[in-house]
Amino acid sequence: MEATHRVLMRNLREHSRLSSEDVAEISSLTYSIRRLEPNEDFICQGDVPKVSALVVSGMAARYHLLGNGRRQYLSFHMSGDLPDAQALFITHMDHALCAIGAATIASIPHSEMIKSFLRRPAFGFAIWRETLIDAAILREAITNNSARDVRTRMAHLFCELFYRAGASGRKNGNSLAFPISLAQLGETLGIAIATVNRTLQTLRASQAMEFRDGELIVKDWRRLQRLGEFNPDYLHVKPVP
Repeated sequence: MEATHRVLMRNLREHSRLSSEDVAEISSLTYSIRRLEPNEDFICQGDVPKVSALVVSGMAARYHLLGNGRRQYLSFHMSGDLPDAQALFITHMDHALCAIGAATIASIPHSEMIKSFLRRPAFGFAIWRETLIDAAILREAITNNSARDVRTRMAHLFCELFYRAGASGRKNGNSLAFPISLAQLGETLGIAIATVNRTLQTLRASQAMEFRDGELIVKDWRRLQRLGEFNPDYLHVKPVP
């Protein structure tokens, strides 16, 4: 079994059961590999993609491009995620996807995936479940940006990323590579860069976490969880950091 197939199956097994026949089906999928530079787009708004992108390594982000050239980052995706699985069923992309830091993406033809769903419905259900969890993350992001104060908002985002990485073994001890700029962090949370800096200073002073040079270090998980009012139920995974 190739590493790319293992990455996909590891992610799907976080929430779905896969039989040996399902595993064999997934292992038969063909793909092409693309290595991305930091902030490089691999899907643009308006595209009509014929492939689904699998994050093999690094991190990707979904965003809306606004009329003034600014971006609203909507969600972040780690290795094993299929950030555009819904493109299997829609006519064109209403958002864009880019690398956050250097990343590697595998492109799997839609035609192959749909044939695999027909042969192995459990695989199709797992991808469907993946899109439902993705939608839950987007709903939480709406609540986070619209109903929580700035400190809580930022702490919640850090909690989510750290928890997801811990649930799948993608963090390194108490640290997580999150190679996002402060400007991008502001575009994620809907705040100015000056507010980003002030909020980071407040969170550092709490001794719950540190974020510098694209690395998130969690010093006190329970405290950060309280600061972010973070309840991981919407992620539908069992492990905790």
